[in-house]
Amino acid sequence: MATAAPREGLLLGRVKPLDAILATAEKKGLHRSLGAFQLTLLGIGAVIGTGIFVLTAEAAQKAGPAMMISFVIAGFVCAVAALCYSELASMVPVAGSAYTYTYAVMGELFAWMVGWALILEYAIGASAVAVGWSGYFVGLMKSWGVIIPPALAAGPFGGGVFNLPAAVIAGLVTILLIIGTKESARFNAVLVLVKVTALTVFVVLTWPVMNGAHFTPFIPNGWGTYGVVGAAASIFFAYVGFDAVSTAAEETKNPQRNVPIGLIGSLLFCTVFYLLVAGGAIGAMGAQPVRDALGHPFPPGSIELTNQCTSIVASGVTQPLVCSREALAHVLRTVGYQRIGDLMGIAAFIALPSVVLMMMFGQTRIFFVMARDGLIPRNLARVSSRGSPVRITIFTAIVVAVLAGLIPLADLAALANAGTLTAFIAVCVCMLVMRQRAPDAERRFRTPAAWPVGIFGILGCLYLLYSLPQRTQIWFLAAQIVGLGVYFAYGARRSVAGEAEA
Repeated sequence: MATAAPREGLLLGRVKPLDAILATAEKKGLHRSLGAFQLTLLGIGAVIGTGIFVLTAEAAQKAGPAMMISFVIAGFVCAVAALCYSELASMVPVAGSAYTYTYAVMGELFAWMVGWALILEYAIGASAVAVGWSGYFVGLMKSWGVIIPPALAAGPFGGGVFNLPAAVIAGLVTILLIIGTKESARFNAVLVLVKVTALTVFVVLTWPVMNGAHFTPFIPNGWGTYGVVGAAASIFFAYVGFDAVSTAAEETKNPQRNVPIGLIGSLLFCTVFYLLVAGGAIGAMGAQPVRDALGHPFPPGSIELTNQCTSIVASGVTQPLVCSREALAHVLRTVGYQRIGDLMGIAAFIALPSVVLMMMFGQTRIFFVMARDGLIPRNLARVSSRGSPVRITIFTAIVVAVLAGLIPLADLAALANAGTLTAFIAVCVCMLVMRQRAPDAERRFRTPAAWPVGIFGILGCLYLLYSLPQRTQIWFLAAQIVGLGVYFAYGARRSVAGEAEA
């Protein structure tokens, strides 16, 4: 395979050749134990979660019934990225995902920036799902007569002090990850079955009571930032995690074949399921935005929306879908399935930890490869006798628990979306560069119509990034500046590639 040689003394050009990446993975690699079916289940486990169980309400506040279009837009952008991921994963079947590909193609500095963006995707994404799980847990306990103190049910930005249930679930998932990858995959398969069964029941119960009038007006807020495209940027979180399949490449048997199957298979399955569930929720209950006195929709997650929702419920009117923290369970209760609605809450309570599991799994593998490359302390890359990177897993758990305990769901999900979109852009660029630089290199999977697909992926992700709330864009830029500071203060001086140059 043709590889790029490092260029002396230039950080942007400090490239780690593909041969060196593969050799390092063989020498300090993880145990290969996963097949195509397990990878597909891992992808489904990572994807179906907070996005459909919780963020359906936020998407409805922005797009109304047209959130179905938002699901299609977000899913199509992800499908384009999945094709690019599949080609690169077939060429570089090691852990690290977009970070590793960028290191080989664009150099160490860009790789660090992508790795930092992946921290936003996985660590902050896991925190967001933990917060979403906490909402279902609190609601479920309330339906059983157990009241969780508000101070322990939300962080300081959500009217509480510390979201204890969210931090606890992160700790429990950590224990499972430490036990081992194969055991985690088996546990995930059980939780995926619970999720798919629960959502199937939801579709079966809601579609027969669908009311066509609930789809009118179909696009109440237009196509802009607080409309269909803005909802697509938010609901994009419903797909975050499918690329975690590529982080498991180093633990996969025959990864050149199985990783593309896991990526594309899980994405197609989840997209169809999402459309069925969204259609059922809209048709059964309605999904029109809540507006102020002037007719403007309240920003999702805002205090103003929360106060208005409280007023609506206090007046005796049924709580709108956009106000619920447990949207699907609320729909079932509203249309007369009270006990089944409670069971939906139980299903989310049981199944959402699988998403936390996969997000944290992906994050530990990113950290593992960055530590192996010397960009963060190398002793974090030590692997236990069971083949698990225990130190990096515990470190990840601490980060996730603190974030989940303090920051509200909407802000966490938006930041995770920004990190994911940045990683997708990098993957599309790397695929196109490798097509130009090494056109004859072996590719067990080739992206069809590579240039149109790659360019559309880049432009689509950039547009969704632009459609995120301005506050999220500022926070994301601030996070990248902090990341660059860490790189120049530590990683650039201690990287393995830098020592090779010296």
